[in-house]
Amino acid sequence: MSNEGNESRKRSKKRYVSGHHSKRCKGSRELEVGMQGILITCNMNERKCTAEAFNLLNEYADRLYGPEKLQDHDRSSSEEEEAEEEDVDVALKKEVAQLQASKVKQERRFQALDSGANNVIFIRTLKLEPDKLVHHILSDLHATKKKKSRVILRMLPVNGTCKAFQEDMLKYLTTFLEPWFKTPNCGTYQIAFKARNSSHNKRDEIIKSIAGVVGKLNPKNKVDLTSPELTVIVE
Repeated sequence: MSNEGNESRKRSKKRYVSGHHSKRCKGSRELEVGMQGILITCNMNERKCTAEAFNLLNEYADRLYGPEKLQDHDRSSSEEEEAEEEDVDVALKKEVAQLQASKVKQERRFQALDSGANNVIFIRTLKLEPDKLVHHILSDLHATKKKKSRVILRMLPVNGTCKAFQEDMLKYLTTFLEPWFKTPNCGTYQIAFKARNSSHNKRDEIIKSIAGVVGKLNPKNKVDLTSPELTVIVE
């Protein structure tokens, strides 16, 4: 009896664990193509890092863009009186519809998404420029010498995302890099490439392909690994 009970508990535990992981992977808050945001790395404390990131980003976003304005979905007194006269089922369906609509419309300017990598957090941004925001944060911290985080290691603005395949990267970068490298613009540059959970991408091949794109935009663009004017970062 005891052996059968132990086996039953083990099977139940396995079902619970596998179900938990599958639910996490299929969440709606996942990084998608075309998003902008901020890539943040930490060291073994993602929850605290996310909290620090939200505090820091909101503090400086309020300075640059003003406080975030959220829509008020509270019903007026007249709407409540009408709801009292309605049938209970009808009123309940109406309430559910309003809640679903508010979830769709109420998109915050910062939202934490699943990056798919350990100790890496992606904060999606809406209606603001991530590079401008991060530059403002780092410039202020450098000038004031204040320390406003404990677990955040690195903040990298992400101006664009695509699928992690070479052809997708090159297609995206051909257009994205034009403001800095397309004739008549030119400059010295280096390419910084780092892959996580992506064994099919070979570092040397990716860097060589991106350098080819930059060269086609303007042959005067030159590689400088010591003191480049620009750095193309691909994560």
